[in-house]
Amino acid sequence: LSAAAAASRGERLGSRAHPAAGAMPYPIGTPGVAWGEAEREAWRSSRVVQRSYAEEVVARLEPLGRSWDVEQYGELSHGAGRYPLFAARSRGGWEDAERPCVLVTGGVHGYETSGVQGALDFAATRAAAYAQSYNLLVLPCVSPWGYETVQRWNAQAVDPNRSFNPQGEVVPGRSFNPEAATEESSAVIALLKRLGERRWVCHVDLHETTDSDDFEFRPAKAAREGEKEPPSDEIPDGFYLVADGTNPQAAWQRAIIEAVRKVTHIAPPDADGKIIGEDVIQEGVIGIPSPKSLGLCNGVTDAPYITTTEVYPDSPSATPEQCNAAQVAAVCAALDHLLSTGDY
Repeated sequence: LSAAAAASRGERLGSRAHPAAGAMPYPIGTPGVAWGEAEREAWRSSRVVQRSYAEEVVARLEPLGRSWDVEQYGELSHGAGRYPLFAARSRGGWEDAERPCVLVTGGVHGYETSGVQGALDFAATRAAAYAQSYNLLVLPCVSPWGYETVQRWNAQAVDPNRSFNPQGEVVPGRSFNPEAATEESSAVIALLKRLGERRWVCHVDLHETTDSDDFEFRPAKAAREGEKEPPSDEIPDGFYLVADGTNPQAAWQRAIIEAVRKVTHIAPPDADGKIIGEDVIQEGVIGIPSPKSLGLCNGVTDAPYITTTEVYPDSPSATPEQCNAAQVAAVCAALDHLLSTGDY
């Protein structure tokens, strides 16, 4: 972890003393008035690069080239070549269109460090054993601008993890709603299209829930949407999963939770029995509407086994190494369970 990334994490750890969301107006825009392009530009120009995508992500991909096919699948239009997009594919087996395929994505929200580093750790240390049974595709950092600036949104102030289905239904007041297409999501969709018809069996999308959601992202989103007050759902202390409520795969999700429990603690529900305002359908798992309908990344394939991990990096009892290890444990447990049941 770089000094800048560690400093960023330290800032988040201090966020418990930060004024509560909604205590003061967000500094960009007019309360109650949705942002236009001027406000988005003001937001974008106020973001600061805090760490290096080239040093912390791209450099880690280079040694993978000895055993993986590492390819550039796109590039963000801003940044003057600073943000190429990379995928790592396991070798052998892709000529068989019926071979089961697994997608692992990280950094869809660029600020979520362990999603990126966990995806890279999985590829570097554990993936080889699974490549004997699966075609593996790892996209470690879908949103590199967000990674460098430690932001949830992309440079256009759009949430990449709501941008995979712009035609999805928007429900007023719902925290999960589709947004406009982004370069980040479009590049992933185009890559999957180039790979042709595949038998996707599993997609694990690696994320974090951070304290900065409460004092930065939620107020920013409320300001962008012209809402006067952001939501005030409690930030959960611990790891949890986000399941497709229409296809929850309870035994599979449970296997992931049990594996991660050995690495870090599992988030309990709040006083209302919820996590981030959503119903808890089993220990450490919330259920939401179909991710495809919401424009989420883990709805980008037709895989029957999909989940989104949520690591809590701001816990006093969780180190960056634990957070990365929890992400790796989640991916391995997801694949181990499918191998043990033969359901792949």
